[in-house]
Amino acid sequence: MCGIVGLFLKDKALEPKLGAMLSEMLISLSDRGPDSAGIAIYGAPTGNEAKITIQSAKPERDFGGLDAEVAKAIGAPVSIAVKSTHAVIRTTPAKIDEAREAIQALRPDIRIMGAGDVVEIYKEVGLPEAVVDRFDVRSMTGTHGIGHTRMATESAVTTMGAHPFSTGADQCLVHNGSLSNHNNVRRELIRDGMKFETENDTEVAAAYLSSKIAHGKNLGEALEGTLSDLDGFFTFVVGTKNGFGVVRDPIACKPAVMAETDQYVAFGSEYRALTKLPGIDNARVWEPEPATVYFWEH
Repeated sequence: MCGIVGLFLKDKALEPKLGAMLSEMLISLSDRGPDSAGIAIYGAPTGNEAKITIQSAKPERDFGGLDAEVAKAIGAPVSIAVKSTHAVIRTTPAKIDEAREAIQALRPDIRIMGAGDVVEIYKEVGLPEAVVDRFDVRSMTGTHGIGHTRMATESAVTTMGAHPFSTGADQCLVHNGSLSNHNNVRRELIRDGMKFETENDTEVAAAYLSSKIAHGKNLGEALEGTLSDLDGFFTFVVGTKNGFGVVRDPIACKPAVMAETDQYVAFGSEYRALTKLPGIDNARVWEPEPATVYFWEH
């Protein structure tokens, strides 16, 4: 079944409240997915640092001294901020790929949740409120974000099987539905150089978009491609460094509702996810059309 939320802020005055607003939206949909939950938050760019969000089942072992070891390996300053089973590694943008390789070489058991200039991704097994509390998501600030609470259908209940999935810099995707041709698409993407960490069909959708964007498509064009290239039932909500997009398959049997005001654009699997947003009573509220791409960019 699964529950999806997304929030794209137009009003900078709301940015300090992004984490709190998105958290409450996701918690309201807890009964749609009891297995795992996750949130991606897009913070304000600084221009002089990039971030890698990592996860470990044994954080005390894997995170201790990691910043110093990675700094030595890449010859650049590195910092680490630990949040429970996750941590955010910060370094200079020019060294982000080297840092990623060094982390994987130094700590093979660490899993990379996402990387880029602005995105941080937190996801774990458990209900949304437990995940939100565990990572102090309510205190996070930013420009936009997406979230997901999962009822597993296509793969095991694990941290890596939770959404969002990120397969490109500052790109991530959440999904309600099931893809029927994901194995064929995965094989094509592997031939194109994409790498996969799970058997989850949603990771294939994320990688599909990353591949299209890497080949010069913008977010809207990449989302259009899903309508012809991906088979099954799906609602996708996508985040990029500057953008936020939504698309539903041509049958559109998965529930979805959107709202827009001068302050924000919001998405929820059900209207109850939107009811506490400021100005919702005066918002333009609609059900996104089948086979129609919606996207906004800062």
